Amino acid sequence: MNRLKEKVAIVTGSTSGIGIGIARLYAAEGAKVVICGRREEKGQAVVESIQQDGGEASYHFMDITVTESIEKLMADTAEKYGKIDILVNNAGMSAMDKIYDYKEEDFKKIMDLNVTAVFNCSRAVVNYMRENGGGVILNTSSMVSIYGQPSGCGYPASKFAVNGLTKSLARELGKDNIRVNAVAPGVTLTDMMKNVPESVIEPIIKGIPLGRIGTPEDIANAFLYLASDNASYVTGEILSVDGCART
Repeated sequence: MNRLKEKVAIVTGSTSGIGIGIARLYAAEGAKVVICGRREEKGQAVVESIQQDGGEASYHFMDITVTESIEKLMADTAEKYGKIDILVNNAGMSAMDKIYDYKEEDFKKIMDLNVTAVFNCSRAVVNYMRENGGGVILNTSSMVSIYGQPSGCGYPASKFAVNGLTKSLARELGKDNIRVNAVAPGVTLTDMMKNVPESVIEPIIKGIPLGRIGTPEDIANAFLYLASDNASYVTGEILSVDGCART
């Protein structure tokens, strides 16, 4: 326990699913966690749940598609806590549009949120980390960045780009003691997945050697490892957490 004691962590996309799992685990391990997003009611609910469990968290409104909003998040966090140790670029969106019907504006939207926002958040935080002697940037990738998917090519394309950002930034920022890694989750039991019929889920499970789909806690544990000093010599990695799933 306390593997992130006194660390300050920003987790984007932390009002639902995997993001909540990461935020809660980080707080349980001693981090001061900043929950950010546009949905204040949900963000405050996550903060309250963390505080009820004895952790420390705060909510910050942010529109991840607006550069000024990202920069304000970083500045306000550094002012409030005195530093930023960890940034988790978790916010994102998926899509299943077939190429025959895929609109250019929809492709651009997913690239803006899944790639450009990761770049902008990383660019906005690095000076704070460098001034503090280093830090950790973690990105949420996906198993489909490795295997692709049968429709919705924008999503795997965006996550493939996230992998490229991860590896390149790791090489560039190593000299500043900033580690950059990514986690590539497989099928995960989020609230959205809970609404999928069993007839759809069962064939997926049969293709996973471990015999089950992942939980947000499974994914959060990978993010915890990469954020902690246990991974102090790990950078530029895309860590698959998918039960060895193949599609």
